[in-house]
Amino acid sequence: MDKNIETLFGNRLRVRVCGLCWKGDSLLLINHSLYPGQAFWSPPGGGIEVGQSKEECLEREFLEETGLAIKVLAFRFVAEFIKPPLHAIELFADVAAIGGNLMVGTDPEMMGNNQIIRSVQYLSWKTIQGIPAHEKHGILTHCKSIKELKTLTGFCRI
Repeated sequence: MDKNIETLFGNRLRVRVCGLCWKGDSLLLINHSLYPGQAFWSPPGGGIEVGQSKEECLEREFLEETGLAIKVLAFRFVAEFIKPPLHAIELFADVAAIGGNLMVGTDPEMMGNNQIIRSVQYLSWKTIQGIPAHEKHGILTHCKSIKELKTLTGFCRI
């Protein structure tokens, strides 16, 4: 794991929001360099700041990471991730792109040359399923079909 990630987010509980932004049956994902020498694909999102609503956080994160303005459509499910030193509670919502231009953005918590976002793209479910499990967000492994991801509700541990 990238030492900057471990220092910033390790050994504490982090509450995050993640947005599921679809273009037909393709899902918007970000390729991060969280681990040396490997990709890590996940939906856009990030940590909720004190005093910020989940909607405000998602809007900010999408703009920073993808260049897209979004509208939050509906809260969907909660996922818990525990793999020391990381522990996250993630609130997932459906979102729609309403403006902006898709681009590789930045992670403001990663300073200067320590940026971890490699690419931002809509990927088909077939392409997502071809990514090795250790290189994608746990929710993309947990769900066995596009229909399951598009209809998932409640709580899951990933």
